[in-house]
Amino acid sequence: MSTPAARVTINDVAARAGVSKGAVSMAFNDRPGVSQRTRERIFEVARELGWSPHQTARSLSSRRVAIVGLAICRPARMLGLEPFYMEFISGIESVLAQRSCSLLLRLVRDLDEEISLYEGWWRGTVIGGAILVDFHEDDPRVPALRAIGLPAVAVGHPSLTGGFPSVWTDDGTAAADAVRYLAALGHRRIARVGGPAGLGHSGIRAAAFEATMAELGLSGHRQVSTGFAGEEGARATRGLLMAPDRPTAIVYDNDIMAVAGAAVAQEMGLGVPHDVSLLAWDDSQLCRLTHPPLSAMSHDVHRFGEQVARALFGVIAGTHSGALQVPTPSLTIRGSTGPPGRG
Repeated sequence: MSTPAARVTINDVAARAGVSKGAVSMAFNDRPGVSQRTRERIFEVARELGWSPHQTARSLSSRRVAIVGLAICRPARMLGLEPFYMEFISGIESVLAQRSCSLLLRLVRDLDEEISLYEGWWRGTVIGGAILVDFHEDDPRVPALRAIGLPAVAVGHPSLTGGFPSVWTDDGTAAADAVRYLAALGHRRIARVGGPAGLGHSGIRAAAFEATMAELGLSGHRQVSTGFAGEEGARATRGLLMAPDRPTAIVYDNDIMAVAGAAVAQEMGLGVPHDVSLLAWDDSQLCRLTHPPLSAMSHDVHRFGEQVARALFGVIAGTHSGALQVPTPSLTIRGSTGPPGRG
């Protein structure tokens, strides 16, 4: 097992460049007192070591964390429409505010960009720790960020997070509960519209869905992997409802896709829940405002964010190192689910 790389500091830059710490500070603050040749040497060494100054980094010390990093792989417009992350971030912020700490949020295109971002933030002393989300199977962030010694808390099942301290919900049990509930209503053709296949939590839900359908002896089911956007959920729903053996119930991986699915059912002249029952994940205000209101797998996302932030401070302080399981999402039954009608 490799030893985490030490965090690069201004002292390391000064030692490598053969100058004082003050000279490094003067060079980066464009102050007189160092020659142009020395200034260029300092900049060259800083680039080699991956170190960069940051105004807000001056408030960081070993005794106080001023900034926490969070990178999310989502388009900006999508994040603004996704209730889960808005609630999750508000929960994080409520804890950070108590400690006069700030959240540095960045949207990235892919995991490689996310790794580079965290490496830069950590080596440049911009952040004191990070919150890692949306784990994939064999996630490349695990070895890369462990190697630099980044203090982080992972949001995901411990089987996905590579030994990072984690906060997680039992998505497998929740997915099985959703299937059993719909089967108890009399549904035999149940479909699932899931998130991207590579996402770890989507894979856990998919496996539990499949296993529970088999356990109940239900063969009439389909699973579709797609993105989390409304238009993608609508496209998947339309394909399912146009099939000759269309499902009488559909479970969605988030609330946005479920709301879009309800609109598609209406567009196709199908009644909810008489013709098709719909069940969302991550209950939100969207679910309560839809007509009929959407049944959902609910958990307190704001509280979840609070628990993640507290766990991170525990990691930084050395008092938290394991996996914290929080309450499993539970059924909130509303008007979008019921016994199958003429489906």
